[in-house]
Amino acid sequence: MTDPHDDASRPADLPALQRRLADFAVARNWQPYHTPKNLVAALGVEAAELQEIFQWLTPEESARVMDDPDTAHRVTDEVADVLAYLLQFCEVLGIDPLAALAEKIDRNEHRFPVPVPVPEAGPGPERSDTPPRA
Repeated sequence: MTDPHDDASRPADLPALQRRLADFAVARNWQPYHTPKNLVAALGVEAAELQEIFQWLTPEESARVMDDPDTAHRVTDEVADVLAYLLQFCEVLGIDPLAALAEKIDRNEHRFPVPVPVPEAGPGPERSDTPPRA
């Protein structure tokens, strides 16, 4: 019989991952500790652990961080931890993370419109490279 939690052969979706995380917590009786306060604190800790990997790297080194298998593994694990706590936080508060992100992008597109390029003015009746004569 196939394990229903064996998702290696199929693409993961957020609701399924949230359900797996919730089931994991319930099976260990951790749900009493999964309060918004505790989850957001854990999220901050995990984000700091991800940040720590990059702390003293140059911009060039940070761009190549995934080239080293050991470091790539650490980065991937920390990303998974951050995402796990974020998804659990969203689940507890009833937030749809994809809808929240889409709405935030919409607001930012309105708040920060694409700048309209200003045509470069050349010499002409309104502008001249030489100052006007008195």
